[in-house]
Amino acid sequence: MLVDDVGSFPLPVHVSRELFDRAYVQARRAISDGKGVEDERFPLECFYRVIVESFRKKCAAGLDVVNYPQHYDMHRQMADVIGSAMERGTYVVEEKDAVIPEVRVLDVEARRLSEEFGKRISLRVCIAGPLELYLRMIGAVPYEDILLMFAETVRRFAKGSLLDSKYIKTEVVCLDEPSFGFQEVAAGRDMIIEVLEKAFSFAGVTKQIHLHSSLKAADILEVGNLDVLSLEFAASPRNIEGVSRRMLEEADKHVRVGVARTDVDSITAELYEKGVAEPAVEQLVEGEEVMRRRFVVAREKYGDRLLFAGPDCGLGGWPSQESAELLLKRAVAAVRGA
Repeated sequence: MLVDDVGSFPLPVHVSRELFDRAYVQARRAISDGKGVEDERFPLECFYRVIVESFRKKCAAGLDVVNYPQHYDMHRQMADVIGSAMERGTYVVEEKDAVIPEVRVLDVEARRLSEEFGKRISLRVCIAGPLELYLRMIGAVPYEDILLMFAETVRRFAKGSLLDSKYIKTEVVCLDEPSFGFQEVAAGRDMIIEVLEKAFSFAGVTKQIHLHSSLKAADILEVGNLDVLSLEFAASPRNIEGVSRRMLEEADKHVRVGVARTDVDSITAELYEKGVAEPAVEQLVEGEEVMRRRFVVAREKYGDRLLFAGPDCGLGGWPSQESAELLLKRAVAAVRGA
């Protein structure tokens, strides 16, 4: 049983969204040109050091597998680059441009981080899936050739994020498909499977797919090179009703469940209705016992098919890094204490 997180994390208070986004674009351009992010002061201060410090906080929370801190918008991370490729008449990004700057930073800092925490860093890489990107950039009408180009681009981003050194190893790559089951590309089952299998056509890591709805989970379980189905559970407890242990066994898949709520706007609204207008950090974050009870329910349902647990989704919308870090710490303690 491993505890991981989905990815996004609040920015530190001293760096604005505007500054970080500008630094991110500059850092990505530098990497694409074969340069170091740390060579210029602006991306060094407003991107490089932000990523390192945020990742350090996530490691300190005790996670077994740590997603890089996703401060940049998940869709723009890839859509910006795909947009440039479209100017060349394709949706396939060149390999030199299919980079995740945060992963490059962590590769550079891996030795220091490994020595600080006394272990080899186990990295998780979460990126937008091909169906999600297609829906955002093209729409719901399925064009198979274009869908497969999106899948190839996602595969290139994933493959380019695979690290394997003495100090750091990419253990998990997760494709995030939050719209699937709600609003989705109107493609048939076979086409969806083909697109996802193409996106997952790389080796050496555990491959997850993260869903917010289990409505069509049975289709996803037919993706041959998928290892783990990741489900929201804490805020959407009915999700696990759509995925049985037998389904996982027959497909030879495992499952990840979210045991800590991350829907901070709903949590804040619920507290407001109870008369708490300005909740403290301790009030926003659920208690360990609540998280532990959810984990026990999932463990009893799935047994050894339950491979990962952690927060439902990312924490980018949380009010501070301190609140997000506390949630991660409590999730780790809840799972390990069960």
